[in-house]
Amino acid sequence: MTRHVAISEFKDRASELVAAAEAGEEILITRHGKPVALLSQTIDDGCAERRAREALSRMDARRERLRAAGMTATVEEMIAWKNEGQR
Repeated sequence: MTRHVAISEFKDRASELVAAAEAGEEILITRHGKPVALLSQTIDDGCAERRAREALSRMDARRERLRAAGMTATVEEMIAWKNEGQR
């Protein structure tokens, strides 16, 4: 559950609220009753690194399945596909 805290209260209790976020609580900071920021626990580097390794492993497996099916692409084709979505 997310705790709602006015920005004035956040300024007075910042250390306490940051500690609560470190412990896993989400703190929604509001100004005049409207949400302006969300304070939450960060993802530790080990977790992010693990997820990146898992994603690379899945990409490798997909690439091998495509190669086994006779589907290949040049580096130039892949760059063109990537750039298509950036227009």
